[in-house]
Amino acid sequence: MKRVRPVVAIDGPVGAGKSTVARELARALGFTYVNTGAMYRAVAVALSEAGVKSDSAGVEKKVESVLQSAHVGFDGERITLNGRDISNIISNPEVSDLASRFSALGPVRARMRELQRAAGEKGGVVMEGRDIGTAVFPDAEFKFYLDAQVEVRAERRWAELRAKGVAADRGEVLRQLVERDRRDSARELAPLRRADDAIVIDTTGLSIAEVVERLKSRVQSRSAV
Repeated sequence: MKRVRPVVAIDGPVGAGKSTVARELARALGFTYVNTGAMYRAVAVALSEAGVKSDSAGVEKKVESVLQSAHVGFDGERITLNGRDISNIISNPEVSDLASRFSALGPVRARMRELQRAAGEKGGVVMEGRDIGTAVFPDAEFKFYLDAQVEVRAERRWAELRAKGVAADRGEVLRQLVERDRRDSARELAPLRRADDAIVIDTTGLSIAEVVERLKSRVQSRSAV
């Protein structure tokens, strides 16, 4: 099916600015913003509350059982799990770590990929994550890969947590981020990597507004949006 409006895929590691840039770009273009990271974190909350361990025996069958009854919803900036607002919960570092671990499981990625493709199949979306341009929408009209120096990304993540009232140690945030990069890049299923045809943007010395303007100019110069 030919899409009337394009899919804009934004991938990259933690702290590269994906969520904020994607949200502002969607607003600037009049597109729908889809935060796939929040979807994975919501699923991580569901699995954790069900007592599922990512490294337990028979974990995939347990995951499939929980996913059958778990409903993740979006209402603006609110994320709900079975009708309960979990927007604040998913900001916790522990939830991010669990999401990274559970996202390596086949049933989780299959279900999330299904939901993400359904959300963007008609186009007019800005979707951010770690495998949007490689696994979810390899045919996306626009693919961007945002990155930044690891120390800068860790500082951004620390500041984000502080702004949300989450106590965090700078050094521990950096350690967790480096480990998260390693795990996301090394997993066998849909690893974090740049799509061959993605445009790489190093956000290290750029403001959010500057990054958004660069991406918006690219999209508008190649399509009537």
